[in-house]
Amino acid sequence: MTEAVFNPELFNPFAPGFTDNPYPEYARLRDNHPVQEHPLGFWVTTRHADVTAVLRAGLSVENRNLAPNPVRQQVSDAIGTSDSWRRLSMLDRDAPDHTRLRGLVTKVFTPRAIGALEPRIVELVDTALAGLAEAGGGDLVEELAFPLPFTVITEMLGMPPTDSTRVRDLAGLLVRSLEPIADLDLACRIGEADRELSGLVGEVIAWKRANPADDLLTALVRAEHDGAMLSDEELVAQVVLLYVAGHETTVNLVSNGTVALLRHPDQLAALRADPTLIDNAVEELLRFDSPVQSSRRVTTAPFVLDGHEIPVGSFVIATLAAANTDERFWGPDAAELRLDRANARQHVSFGAGPHHCLGAALARMEGRVAIGRLVERFPNLALAGEVTWNGRINLRGAAKVPVSV
Repeated sequence: MTEAVFNPELFNPFAPGFTDNPYPEYARLRDNHPVQEHPLGFWVTTRHADVTAVLRAGLSVENRNLAPNPVRQQVSDAIGTSDSWRRLSMLDRDAPDHTRLRGLVTKVFTPRAIGALEPRIVELVDTALAGLAEAGGGDLVEELAFPLPFTVITEMLGMPPTDSTRVRDLAGLLVRSLEPIADLDLACRIGEADRELSGLVGEVIAWKRANPADDLLTALVRAEHDGAMLSDEELVAQVVLLYVAGHETTVNLVSNGTVALLRHPDQLAALRADPTLIDNAVEELLRFDSPVQSSRRVTTAPFVLDGHEIPVGSFVIATLAAANTDERFWGPDAAELRLDRANARQHVSFGAGPHHCLGAALARMEGRVAIGRLVERFPNLALAGEVTWNGRINLRGAAKVPVSV
């Protein structure tokens, strides 16, 4: 097993430098092993056609359908899946539970509710940009990319005053459960963060029942779909999901997108020359460096993909970022940033099929406002040092982006 991990033919996301720039590895896999069975017990798909097929095939997302695997079981035991938010969130439920849960959340996470947030998003962005202007620059992640979506989802949910620093730390640790985990100590810490954050959210929900307001959390407490309401445990799981997914991915969109523009001055100049490009620019930035690098599915029957029969109970990784840069779909300039790309919106950064990202519209709005106003406000915006990446495999993003304005 140890030798197999270091076989150069195999997908190895733990290789040095991978999280700084995984795209050469994705290109190698697309060319040589587009559908690969890995000896550690999972399958990897990297071409756009195959990734899309996996996402749209109606495969399972529930770990209970996985064939036994000793390594995965050790990690699962360390995290404590019986208490995990992942077990009850709609992210990890198949129909009919997924349909019911998504229907309940969709009732309150409406386009109208999201659209009403734009003035507040503009206010938050402008405040952050004023701070950057006064300081002459700073860390874009700390000053804008993180606080914007974190504040938006906190206010949208209607969270009462709490220790936001502690919540931020817990959410940052909990989101590591979406990563490949080979460290049992990390798995234990994720389990502890899961239980602490779930307990905190449970207390907030109890408080909200006694103090209802015009916010998303109150609406979720009251939501009913075909006579069904969320149980207390399901409510906690959906709120934790919205809290974590509601800001972590947008951080990457804003920071990675800005880095891409600053590293492609011709495209930055094109956006400045034509601000109406911003909507398509956000789609192209989502394609060019996906905030979420992969999505996973579980086969419940033998599944044929590109001539390979994937057995029942297999863990399948649909590599979104690899699909988004596949020359077979995007053409020979797939690795280039082109803000006017006509089919940019056909990226799979938000997934596809029944589990398409519920918060896609909110993420797009936050990206459009943050990046658009940043570029407009600072004609001399530039990198002021090396970009530091967060070291994550799935939610890969910039941890520090020093800029001068």
